[in-house]
Amino acid sequence: MDNYSNIPVNLEKTGTEEYILNMGPQHPSTHGVLRLVLKLDGETIKDIVPDLGYVHRGLEKLFENRTYGQIIPYLDRTDYLSAMNNEWAYVMAVEKLLGIEAPERAQYMRVIFAELNRIMSHLLWYSAYGMDIGALTPLLYAFREREEIIDMVEAACGGRLTHNYYRIGGFRQDLPKGFFDMLKKFISHFSDKVDEYEALLINNVIFVKRAQGVGVLAKDTAINYGVTGPNLRASGVNIDIRKQDAYGVYGKIDFKACLRDNGDTWDRCKARMAEMRECLTILKQAMDMIPEGEVMAKVPKLIKPAAGEVYTRVEGPKGEVGVYLVSDGTDKPYRMKLRQPSFSNLSVIKEISVGHKIADLVAIMGSLDIIIPEIDR
Repeated sequence: MDNYSNIPVNLEKTGTEEYILNMGPQHPSTHGVLRLVLKLDGETIKDIVPDLGYVHRGLEKLFENRTYGQIIPYLDRTDYLSAMNNEWAYVMAVEKLLGIEAPERAQYMRVIFAELNRIMSHLLWYSAYGMDIGALTPLLYAFREREEIIDMVEAACGGRLTHNYYRIGGFRQDLPKGFFDMLKKFISHFSDKVDEYEALLINNVIFVKRAQGVGVLAKDTAINYGVTGPNLRASGVNIDIRKQDAYGVYGKIDFKACLRDNGDTWDRCKARMAEMRECLTILKQAMDMIPEGEVMAKVPKLIKPAAGEVYTRVEGPKGEVGVYLVSDGTDKPYRMKLRQPSFSNLSVIKEISVGHKIADLVAIMGSLDIIIPEIDR
């Protein structure tokens, strides 16, 4: 932050009218350990400086000391809500370096679990966001359906929180018996549940008054800050990596990017509601199109890609998840850099919050759906 030094972090006040307030690092709405240093005039926000680094673990350095196969479980821990998508971005990078491709059945399975992961993430955002702004009931509704998805994921990979399911070349095991029966049952009723979520919170007249016209993220600002995912599409920018790059078998599936026009807090919420419905469209098609066959390509036991570099990316629940991978021909990466969406998405907080009341800040920040561990890594 170029103006960090201008904020007297350690002073309790700057004059007779303005004062400094620390929000966090232990604050329920920061979704991790994050401190926001606020300069306030009464209740009006004059400036904000995010103070990062409280949960930095040195993950990218750690990757350089692990073999390619050993890295996968760590990716779940950068953002546990986007574990499947994080794994996909990474294994796709290694597969490109090796010049191999996962079997077609595995490609459809990757789409299925990426979309289930997207719904899981949006449901937890909805639950936590409701509590952020004082509504406790939405959590009970959203966790009801989220539990169904977790049961499906657990049946497939054995893990409920961190999955470690994707492999370089495909999957470590095929889908369990009865998986598609569970998925069909979920698809048959979930759209009605999204209607409930909207009626309960998103379309609630109190919430609409609190969210509409608040925290407006202009299209140009979103692009300049590198904002991605639902936050970008809520500002009317038609970028969805599943369409632009059409990785995996997304190019064979018909779906639409969920756009909004105004880019305010309410639009960001509505965009996620629409995305959950669109996930169902993708899941139905993937379930109908998935072929029988192998789920794992022929991959050498000792993975040593030829020297080179590659960048791969997927559309995670919060935005672009990218992996820049450099191989020096050994069994460990020479360098691995992650591009995860929350850093850019948080960076606009000053642009969209200054001038609003401090009570609006929680609503604005919650609508960005950030998670701190993937920022600090």
